[in-house]
Amino acid sequence: MSFVTAARREVLTRPVLSLVQSALPALSATENEAIDAGNTWWDAALFTGNPDWEALLAFPPATLNAEEQAFMTGPVETLCEMIDDWRMTWETHDLSPEAWAYLKSEKFFGIIIPKEHGGLGFSNFAHSEIVRKIATRSVSGAVTAMVPNSLGPGELILRFGTETQQEQWLPRLADGREIPAFGLTSPEAGSDAAAMIDEGVVCRGDWKGEDVLGIRLNWHKRYITLGPVATILGLAFKLRDPEHLLGGQEEIGITLALVPTDLPGVTIGRRHIPSMQTFQNGPNEGKDVFIPLDNVIGGPERVGQGWKMLMSALAAGRGISLPSLSAAAGAFAAHTTGAYARVRSQFNLPIGKFEGIQERLARIAGNAYLLDGARRLTCAGLDQGNHPAVISSILKLHATERMRVVINDAMDVHGGKAVIDGPRNYMASHYRAIPVGITVEGANILTRSLMVFGQGAIRSHPYLLDEIRAVGGTDRTQALADFDKVLWKHVGHALKTAIRAFVRSWSGGVFAPAPKAGKATRYYRQMSRYAAAFAFCSDIAFLTLGGELKRRELLSARLGDVLSELYMLSGALKRWEDEGRQDDDLPLLDWCVQSGFASIEQSFAQIIENFPVRPVGWMLRLFIMPYGRRRNGPTDRTVRRAAAILLEPCPARDRLVENVYLGGEDEAVARLTEAFRKTVTTQPIHDRMKQAHVLNADEALTAGLISAEERKQLREADAAVAEVIAVDDFAPEELARRAEAPLREAAE
Repeated sequence: MSFVTAARREVLTRPVLSLVQSALPALSATENEAIDAGNTWWDAALFTGNPDWEALLAFPPATLNAEEQAFMTGPVETLCEMIDDWRMTWETHDLSPEAWAYLKSEKFFGIIIPKEHGGLGFSNFAHSEIVRKIATRSVSGAVTAMVPNSLGPGELILRFGTETQQEQWLPRLADGREIPAFGLTSPEAGSDAAAMIDEGVVCRGDWKGEDVLGIRLNWHKRYITLGPVATILGLAFKLRDPEHLLGGQEEIGITLALVPTDLPGVTIGRRHIPSMQTFQNGPNEGKDVFIPLDNVIGGPERVGQGWKMLMSALAAGRGISLPSLSAAAGAFAAHTTGAYARVRSQFNLPIGKFEGIQERLARIAGNAYLLDGARRLTCAGLDQGNHPAVISSILKLHATERMRVVINDAMDVHGGKAVIDGPRNYMASHYRAIPVGITVEGANILTRSLMVFGQGAIRSHPYLLDEIRAVGGTDRTQALADFDKVLWKHVGHALKTAIRAFVRSWSGGVFAPAPKAGKATRYYRQMSRYAAAFAFCSDIAFLTLGGELKRRELLSARLGDVLSELYMLSGALKRWEDEGRQDDDLPLLDWCVQSGFASIEQSFAQIIENFPVRPVGWMLRLFIMPYGRRRNGPTDRTVRRAAAILLEPCPARDRLVENVYLGGEDEAVARLTEAFRKTVTTQPIHDRMKQAHVLNADEALTAGLISAEERKQLREADAAVAEVIAVDDFAPEELARRAEAPLREAAE
């Protein structure tokens, strides 16, 4: 070590280390495990403040292979045909026995299980595409197929299980002989899983006639999807070893184990009904349930590692499951709402021509484009071996929030059509499913305020985690040496970031780096500008607030919002590149970036206005927003152009609503699609009549304006539209029978 280095450590680094140690709270064991789970990816690039856009554009896009595509057009399509969501909701409260059998026989529960273990061995993108397609038919059907392939025993056994566990369980899970569920949430602990009181105690007991070392379990779980029909339960609990039979400490920590539901002491509770969705969900309990130690997922060596295992599994599952449902909602809303706004007329004009409606249509179309771009980018990262926990949190949060926006907009445009329930109403089930997506796999409120930036800052920042761990070192000499190394790298990085943020903000992004991306190049320059501003803001927040930042949830949430917008927009830009820079799609991309940039600037403005140290807030304004807020969201021209895509058949519309299930010719969405086609086809005939000031088809025929064939086309189109606009009604006695059916079932 040189004299200069030694002097720097003593004179400069040691006082800073003391200051940081006093200001920065130590990471809890739970926080450490969450941080160690998964890895970083494009989130880390954004945190540098200078992301490599060329690397993003060169990243292999998510694609389906021939076998996966065949599964989409074969078994997935067949399953959708077997699902009747209206009947499931109001009569059977479940998938049909035929659909359950088909899910098992075609290995829908083994999508992610490798072929050597009897599964399909499909990619993460194929998993996402399958869920997305089914969800355009039925959210409950999609959830039923999705859950065994996301957070559950299958993925945990696949990633962490012993060879024996994999050989025993994976083939049985893949072909449906075993139905899995995962028990995490308990009444006492929802988002705070570390507060669970479900307990396992290491002891000896009888297992199949032999005295073995095992665990005696007591638990109470609720909201467990597939719980009512599960044959094997993955269980999270706190493990204790009061007799030190494992030779270690008494409090071992959160552990995961496999519990067959037919064991003595296991009670499967009655079903929950989540917002009228009919996927199987319910509570379960266990009282003095004994399992051998070998039932711990991963074997005895994995005791106490349950939280880290769960976080790793969530890093993948959260990036696929709910984002796929949300992307399905976006595409479905775009297809149905655009078609309905085209066929439904008021004041002799399609309602889609009214600017108030166009504003909603544009928001639906833009969010549908954004959602699918972010979903595809995330699946591409997962298929390349990444498990990005922060990105999964971003995607779960913002995908489900945008799902809420697009479905609410779709409901508003449809009006009474979407309010009156019945087989003709294709929107209501999606509307009722919104709270489920918002709440499960981490409530959105806490995900936004605590997780996205809170974990992202530690995991994804180039130097912060190393600094925190250096500060927490027990060897003070080594801690000083480690902290000295990373501190001055961080200082150099912070200075570069400050210069980038200042220059790019004052120049309006003119000097910001951007790849050669055709008409999207200008957007990358602004993304570079905002990324630098975000990185600078983050460093200033760490420097001035230290551990207090953890308690400033509103500030953390706004920083997380900026990071999230940067990631979601990265997905939209990547999609435009991967699809060949389609000019037809530019209105959608324009809507996304104009909306995203306005949101980013609003978040920055709120950060500056509410920064706890006011002089620092003034300084931030000087560095990152010298001209104030300049972005106001999509222009009226962009709104009209984006909305127009949904109102006419075109390649851009086809790409946006790809793989939306339409159903048979007598089903509601198929009827709407046909009415849309006929309305567009007959529009030239209407235009000709309108120019002649003749609105009646018979009069137009008599006047020689149209032919008999054209009058027939007009009548067929009118009939198709009338069928689409119609809503369901029921006789009182029919409703009485429906009301009595659940009571009879309960009595039986």
